[in-house]
Amino acid sequence: MTKLTKRTVDTTEIRSSDYVIWDEDLPGFGLRVFKSGKRSYVVQYRSAGRSRRYTIGLHGVWTPEEARREAKVLLGQVARGGNPAEERKLDREAITVKELCTRYLEDLKNGLVLGKRGRPKKLTTISTDVGRIERHIIPLLGSRRVRDLAKSDITQAMKDIMAGKTRTNVKTDKLRGRAIVRGGAGTAARTIGLFGGILTYAVELGIIEQNPVHGVRKPKDQVNARRLSEQEYRTLGDILRKAAEDRQYETTAEMIRVIALTGCRRS
Repeated sequence: MTKLTKRTVDTTEIRSSDYVIWDEDLPGFGLRVFKSGKRSYVVQYRSAGRSRRYTIGLHGVWTPEEARREAKVLLGQVARGGNPAEERKLDREAITVKELCTRYLEDLKNGLVLGKRGRPKKLTTISTDVGRIERHIIPLLGSRRVRDLAKSDITQAMKDIMAGKTRTNVKTDKLRGRAIVRGGAGTAARTIGLFGGILTYAVELGIIEQNPVHGVRKPKDQVNARRLSEQEYRTLGDILRKAAEDRQYETTAEMIRVIALTGCRRS
């Protein structure tokens, strides 16, 4: 053992195989010397009965004094029950929004993601979801790690969609087909609603513990609440009476009459 200083680090000998020099003042803090001549600062500790090694960084990028301060912080985390090496591993393996969406779409197309009433989504719905994912969610949030998402990220993405920042005009696979993508409040509300479902899917997979979309205030989607005028109802009544005279359309006419009078819908 020796105290790791710039002088001792610079004068370490190169051997035929890698080896570690441990600091005499800070137990667990060391310098790994590679047979290539490179040197890196490390921390060695035990967690859950296992010996773990955490690489702080290369000498030259880190000075001995900076590496020692970092080692003290890391060993302090270990003393409080942390595991820096495992946390770094999980951090590097953290799934991105784009990767999550790819996995979601695969399960969606295989009928493994259920929609309303516990049934697989229809092909038309899947097509719409794909468009919102590829043209809004991925361009705005695709590179972000799912575990790092916050309500502020969701809110900003929603505002960007409302402002038309994802507006585009792209060619589709269909002959002479084009997709004109516009922004707006309605598009933003529906896209964030879909993203909320995708993040619920991530919660179910154990990727995250909570859904950051919960609590985000979405703009009200435009709903068509127009009713027929009195004259239009009279016209519809005349048509239904004439249709009912033909026994072939009698049942259909009565069904339309009930819908018109009650506003009843299948949903």
